Amino acid sequence: MLELIKTFIFFFAVIDPIGSVPVYLEATKQFNEKDKRKIAIRAALVAAAVLVFFILVGEPLMDVMHISLPAFQMAGGVILFLFALTMVFGGKPEKEKSLIKDYNHVTIFPIAVPSIASPGAIMAVVLLTENETYTFIEQLITTSIILLVLVVTCLMLLAARKVQSKIGDAGITLISKVMGLLLAAFAMQNILTGITEYFGL
Repeated sequence: MLELIKTFIFFFAVIDPIGSVPVYLEATKQFNEKDKRKIAIRAALVAAAVLVFFILVGEPLMDVMHISLPAFQMAGGVILFLFALTMVFGGKPEKEKSLIKDYNHVTIFPIAVPSIASPGAIMAVVLLTENETYTFIEQLITTSIILLVLVVTCLMLLAARKVQSKIGDAGITLISKVMGLLLAAFAMQNILTGITEYFGL
């Protein structure tokens, strides 16, 4: 049970639903309430499709390209760490809001990708569903937890204005930084594990 909670917290950190709230509010400011609800639900569904796609094809793609697990762990750790730095030192929501150029397609970009299904989230789902490390049942449980986090993300987007009014922009920033710190620690652990396995230490 503790392991499931840890996995949920990790994916909550890497997907960062709270950090997606200001991006969603900015992206949907020109829409009415009905359209905003549709955008929140569709964005979560698109993000789910993207992440499940990488769960299914991530490892076969590694095999085709002859990428070893230690190499992938180190590369994934570096990318996750850099992604975590943007959360800790600021810039994630602001950068994603600046990507909004076309309000007709904000469901997919930037809300679904890269705000929810971020490069860090994609890397994380591949790392935590690796066939040599995890059984099919464990991968299925991990996938279910990812989908649960996306359901929570969708609910938070639907209640975005209430969330923002309750904790404010400062609260969103603070939580995002804490999540970023946890993610940075996980990223470093992956780098160390990759180095250990590669050199047989």
